[in-house]
Amino acid sequence: MKFDLSLLFGSLAICGLSFFNTGCATNREPLPQAEKVDLKRFMGAWYVIGYTPIIVDKAAHNGVEHYYLNPKNEIETTYSFRDGSTAGPIKTYKPKGFVYDKENNAEWRMQFIWPFKSDYIISYLSEDYDKTIIAHPSRKYAWIMQRSPEMDDTTYDTMLTKLKSAGYDTSVVKRMPHDWSNEQTRLKKIESAGKTEPLVPR
Repeated sequence: MKFDLSLLFGSLAICGLSFFNTGCATNREPLPQAEKVDLKRFMGAWYVIGYTPIIVDKAAHNGVEHYYLNPKNEIETTYSFRDGSTAGPIKTYKPKGFVYDKENNAEWRMQFIWPFKSDYIISYLSEDYDKTIIAHPSRKYAWIMQRSPEMDDTTYDTMLTKLKSAGYDTSVVKRMPHDWSNEQTRLKKIESAGKTEPLVPR
């Protein structure tokens, strides 16, 4: 079996950035959080519309974050995207999520490499579970996501305003390109996985 070193280095990069930035958040006001998250409703596919790139996904296209709540109440996560263009190779990362605040289910810990875990805050969630903002307490990393890959400019600007109100420098948030016209096979796999099983990206 071929071992993909890029996935290992990518996981190390994600883990390292998150781990070191956790310590930078000690003097910050707490991030806003969704009032109450129904985990079963939150599961499934979320298309990444806006994000703060790191080295492994700075040229990401057609990015999708998929969540599956396994029988142990762990959140099996699959982050997949096309690298470089909508025709580029698929890169996939599979961290595991753990609900940290079980009163509102909005604060998780995400583990890319044992034993390190990074903060993962559901800072905003629309009532219809169609749009969400995921944030890191350092105010350096955030993800704007939606159940569909197309978001109009007005809605996107509204989401950026929410991040700015939470203390983010929104100039570092990049809008991810999406074009699924030649990705029908992958799109069907995402839709068929739904909320009840893990996503197999290929």
